[in-house]
Amino acid sequence: MNLLSIKARKTILQSLWLLWEKGFELLSHFRSSHTSQFGICKVLLKKHRGKTIVCQDSTVIHYGDWVGEIHLDNEMVVKLHQSKGSARAALQSARLLRRSLQQIQEAFETRAEFQQVKGLLGITLLHRGLIHGLGFEQRPLKPGFFRWLTTIYLRLLLSALHPDGRNRVNRRTELLVPMQLIHSRASLKKRFAPIQQISG
Repeated sequence: MNLLSIKARKTILQSLWLLWEKGFELLSHFRSSHTSQFGICKVLLKKHRGKTIVCQDSTVIHYGDWVGEIHLDNEMVVKLHQSKGSARAALQSARLLRRSLQQIQEAFETRAEFQQVKGLLGITLLHRGLIHGLGFEQRPLKPGFFRWLTTIYLRLLLSALHPDGRNRVNRRTELLVPMQLIHSRASLKKRFAPIQQISG
C-alpha cells in the first residue's frame, strides 16, 4: 500500500510538472519566432541574447544572431520510462535524440525559417549519458545567478520526472551541474548530414 502510495504521488507530481511546462511553453512562443517539434526534441528559433560564443570550428555566434534553442520533450521521456523502465528508456531516448538531430540538420538545409540560424544551443544536466557521442561542444555555465537558478531548476526537473526521483539527485549531486551544449551549423552538418549531402 505504501509502495502504491509512493507511485501515485510520483504520478501526480509528474502530471503537475508537465502541466506547468505546457504553460511555460505557451509563454515561450512570445520569446521565439518559431517552434518546431523534431521527434523527442523541440527547437525554438530565437535571437541569441548572451555573450559571444566562439565555436571549436571558429563559427562565431554574436548577440542578436539567430540560434535554435533545443529542449527535450519531457512528456515523451516520462512515457518512455513508464512503459519501458529506466534502463531501456535511457537507451531509447538516446536513439530518439540522435534521430531528432538528424531531422534538425535536415531542417537547417531545407526549411526557410532555419536558413539564418547559426547554431543549436541547449543546457542539460545529463551530459554524461544522454548526449554521449552526439558531437555537442560542452561548456560549463559561468558562475553567477543564471547558473545557480538553472541548477536548481534542472535538479527539480530531474527529481520530478526521473523514476528514482530525489534519490537520483542525492546520489551524485556534485556531478549534476548544468552544461551548455553547442552545435554550430557546420558541425551539425558534419555529424548528421547524409554522406552524399556532405560530399556534394
